[in-house]
Amino acid sequence: MEIYLDNNATTRPDPAVLEAMRDCLASSWANPSSTHRPGLAARHVVERARAQVAQLLRTTERSVIFTSGGTESVMLAILGSWRVGAALGRPIIVTTSVEHSSVLAACATAQSLGATVIRLAVNHAGLIDVEALSEILARDGDRIALVSVQFANNETGVLQDIERIASMCRRAGVVCHTDATQAVGRVLVDVPALGIDFLSCSAHKFHGPKGVGVLIARAGAEWVPWMDGSQERGRRAGTENVPAITGMGVAASLAQSWLTLDDGAQQTRMGLMRDGFEQSIVEGCAEFGAVVNGDMHHRVWSTTNIGFPRLEAEALVLLLSERRIAVGAGAACASGSLEPSPVLRAMGIDDVIAHGSIRLSVSRETTADELRIAAEQVIDAVRVLSRSASSVRGRSVH
Repeated sequence: MEIYLDNNATTRPDPAVLEAMRDCLASSWANPSSTHRPGLAARHVVERARAQVAQLLRTTERSVIFTSGGTESVMLAILGSWRVGAALGRPIIVTTSVEHSSVLAACATAQSLGATVIRLAVNHAGLIDVEALSEILARDGDRIALVSVQFANNETGVLQDIERIASMCRRAGVVCHTDATQAVGRVLVDVPALGIDFLSCSAHKFHGPKGVGVLIARAGAEWVPWMDGSQERGRRAGTENVPAITGMGVAASLAQSWLTLDDGAQQTRMGLMRDGFEQSIVEGCAEFGAVVNGDMHHRVWSTTNIGFPRLEAEALVLLLSERRIAVGAGAACASGSLEPSPVLRAMGIDDVIAHGSIRLSVSRETTADELRIAAEQVIDAVRVLSRSASSVRGRSVH
């Protein structure tokens, strides 16, 4: 039995999503921009999915812009907002030191075009200093194009106070964007209540397909599309990926049903399962100094990041994979790097711990039995690697 605990990298598409996509490929394959009957049928499918996503995020259908994924959504929001701001004498972008690589890449592109990028530091728990942001807004508010702060961290699951951050930005007259890729479909995200201008997310993080995401743009928020095109009401170029959009719509409806079932009791249940799983590993590896990275009280239920001092995360990931337990070592897009996670370093985590930190992320499909078996395997794998490392250190001494 394969136990999959790398759901922050991607989730398994729900069977209902696959069925809807297959039906779409067979019957709604026309170009949704065409005005003939088949084209109009495809357009209807796209608009139905738009309504499903809007319902999940409690926003208007008009604010939903389909993209090729979370990365494109982030690029559209950050670069599009910055171009408007820069033209008005607002060259500054404020972000954090623990953002996903897509946000950092968008900021780097803007920087190459003349932007000034300010990165907010985080504390040992992974939370930004909101007062420091307040000071920056007070000092440079009239020169800031936008503030971009993630909703939930992809490595630690730590949740930032986006509603408070958006409120501060609004008072300062500054655009606010959040990368909510790791939050949408896992926690209730009410876009109007948050008060943000832009939100990015991706379907494959909540049991939808890869290759489709969404940018939520508040009505009246000004931005310039990165590429000119007639699709998505002139806000994005490229023919819509109708089957993937259909899958995202179904995934959004399924996520909404799950999130609202028994007044959100499912999130509490999954959080308790994760906590018990985490506690079992930390207690079982206490002699090896196992430690949880990140704020344990402000994080999404799907994620735990555990450090094992003096071990190599990649070795642990590979050993667990041989035992049919799939886990991650930091961000999936950074796999292959032997350097400690930039996120953990930004949090001030010692390199000895960061080098041996793995991310274990569950989904709403994960069972208690799977977590029990996985905990036993992680504990045993840590013991095996720790003995091996001690043996190597012992030989090196002699």
